[in-house]
Amino acid sequence: MKLRKTINLLLLAACNAGQGNAQAASAEYQQAPFEGLDTFAVNDWWNRKECWITPMKVERDEVLAFGLYTVARQTLKLTAQLYPLYPDESRDVYLDIKENGRWKQIAKAPVYDLGWSAHFHIADWDDTKDTPYRLRHGDAASFEGLIRANPIHKDEIVLASLSCNSNQDLGPRDNYVRNLRIQDPDILFFAGDQSYFHKQHTAGWLLWGKQFKELIRDRPTITIPDDHDIGQGNLWGEGGKKASTYHGDDGGYFYSPDYVRMVERCQTWHLPDPYDSTPVEQGIGVYYSAYPIGGIELAIVEDRKFKSGPTGRVPLMGERIDLVLKKDYNPEDLDPAGLTLLGERQLAFLENWAQDSAAKPLRAVLSQTGFAGAAHFSGNLDNRVYADLDSNGWPRSGRNEALEIIRKAGAVHIAGDQHLATVLRHGIDEHDDGPWSFVSPAIVNNYWSRWWKPSEGELASTSPIPASGLPWTGRYKDGFGNPITLHAYANPENADHGAGYGLIRFRKSERQVVFECWARSADVSDPKASQFPGWPVTIDLTTQERVK
Repeated sequence: MKLRKTINLLLLAACNAGQGNAQAASAEYQQAPFEGLDTFAVNDWWNRKECWITPMKVERDEVLAFGLYTVARQTLKLTAQLYPLYPDESRDVYLDIKENGRWKQIAKAPVYDLGWSAHFHIADWDDTKDTPYRLRHGDAASFEGLIRANPIHKDEIVLASLSCNSNQDLGPRDNYVRNLRIQDPDILFFAGDQSYFHKQHTAGWLLWGKQFKELIRDRPTITIPDDHDIGQGNLWGEGGKKASTYHGDDGGYFYSPDYVRMVERCQTWHLPDPYDSTPVEQGIGVYYSAYPIGGIELAIVEDRKFKSGPTGRVPLMGERIDLVLKKDYNPEDLDPAGLTLLGERQLAFLENWAQDSAAKPLRAVLSQTGFAGAAHFSGNLDNRVYADLDSNGWPRSGRNEALEIIRKAGAVHIAGDQHLATVLRHGIDEHDDGPWSFVSPAIVNNYWSRWWKPSEGELASTSPIPASGLPWTGRYKDGFGNPITLHAYANPENADHGAGYGLIRFRKSERQVVFECWARSADVSDPKASQFPGWPVTIDLTTQERVK
């Protein structure tokens, strides 16, 4: 049972929370089960200096920050995200829907004091029509949106892919919101690093919501946390074990499992129910799941949670165990027996998901990062990295297991994380015998960039791919010995240092997937707006060949 502490305290008056007025009050608050984490949002948060990430002491009619939802198999799952509440404020949120022009309450949910979220699970949802919804808290706070009908009758289903919302830019994301409201995707996918404020997830998550709420309020949204969201620079989760250091390279999670659970609850509770909800070590949950929508099938995968850590398993080949910085090494030394990538549970899930279906839907696997080491420089052009074990090119054996199932499903792979947009076709036993992959660019990319820039001795033996219009395309092997064929990349010399977003068009009748890549500063309302050089890329999923 969580400790509850009763104290006499100086409490900001609820009605004047934004102005800093105070009054004496006696109150009870829930003591956080960890120290030094989420300090702007736990315990007596109102007694602390105002949060520099985003204001937390908001007017009480603004405490409902945003909502997130998905609908799968006629089940609505919706998360209400709140700003921190004072001890004497209600811990209930109400869900209304509009019918025949009138609001009707259909559910009530309790608020978690850790993370300040409330969650709704509504079975037998009518997904054949658009339904306006409203979240309510107290007498004045509300948030409205639209639960869209399942776009099953559309021939083209559009998914937007974004990731890496750097803390180097705390401002609005107006260009993204404007462009995506014009392009009107059916689904939003945020692939990770929604927050870079390692110890302050609630504040970072609220900032992300403020930046993107005009997009997420009226369409299904997939959010999956990555390493920075749970407070680490890199994550090799090793089934949920405790990491011995902040760097986590021995595998596991460094911060409190209560903190990790809080992050995952806020970011993933609204996703379709997990395939197997059994927690991993330390009681950390899972969220890998199947999401059928609009006549296509998505598999949401956690590509960090079960992954082996490198310490004690591979030789040191630079200043850090996870980065190979020496040119002369044997890639086979990086793939000893016994390493894990997705883990047996997720492989079983993907095997089940990949089974042949009479409907033969277009399919995609969504995860945090790419299954290749598709970059040569990291941070700056003086920092040559031959292999980065944070990528899912490592471990090679686990990577191949995953790609074999994705190939069996006839699916494409969509991810983020790398701060370098790429389109490539994987090889497993040889070049071009595996699935296609699109790693979308970072939302903000002026802090840590990567480059695809092979040296003379590394140039592809094949000619550059004519359809790409880019140099340095063609067949390569990454630093782990994985065969890859590069079709497009957006180095930081491009607009906005290569920052932007991906748009994926699933064309059902043609059985094609189109990968688009747009710069942050693009204005798609302008008929002359163009994508990054090398895009779009169109793939025929029947032949697995590039169309153009």
